[in-house]
Amino acid sequence: MDDNIETRTGNDNTVFVGKKGVMAYVLAVVTQFNNGESSVIVKARGRAISRAVDVAEIVRQRFVQGVSTSDIVIATEELQGDEGTIKVSSIEITLTR
Repeated sequence: MDDNIETRTGNDNTVFVGKKGVMAYVLAVVTQFNNGESSVIVKARGRAISRAVDVAEIVRQRFVQGVSTSDIVIATEELQGDEGTIKVSSIEITLTR
């Protein structure tokens, strides 16, 4: 799971949710919208999924006017671990202004 709030190369409008506090990720999403992005994708895996949902709802209801949830994608990713292949749930929430 990614602990960084930074966006990765390829999609500048993606925020990866990890172990930090919810408000850190809310700030990252709000910053993306303030920088002119029309949509922001919030991604998380495993236990951070509930935190990603909280981030999307806080942004939508309290911080940015006119934002809606345009798409939600849930999936299971297979990751190679020390004990073989493990399945981890993942979510992508697309917020659109």
